[in-house]
Amino acid sequence: QVQLVESGGGSVQAGGSLRLSCVGSGYTASRYVMGWFRQAPGKEREGVAAMYSAGGSTYYHASVKGRFTISQDNAKNTLFLQMNTLKPEDTAMYYCAAGHTAALRDVFSQYGYNYWGQGTQVTVSS
Repeated sequence: QVQLVESGGGSVQAGGSLRLSCVGSGYTASRYVMGWFRQAPGKEREGVAAMYSAGGSTYYHASVKGRFTISQDNAKNTLFLQMNTLKPEDTAMYYCAAGHTAALRDVFSQYGYNYWGQGTQVTVSS
């Protein structure tokens, strides 16, 4: 049984930083693409960063490129999202997700991911 558990969310002022973590279990990380998504009230869930566990290729949404960094500790099956220079528009529930590498076509589409965490809230005040 695959489980993903996020942590690290909170409330910060604009310009601040947070580091999200996602601990996974029940799967072999090297076979998956790992992604971070976010969803603000009234908006669709959007992908912000993704990483191929095998090889380490990373991808970022234009809105977070240069500010967010996705990384992974394969030995601990833990995914991270370092978020710097946070803006009020980054406020959302953040989710980590895992998708089978062989089947996933668009790393920023939520529909390609098989497993999801419960989410962690990030609130950025101006």
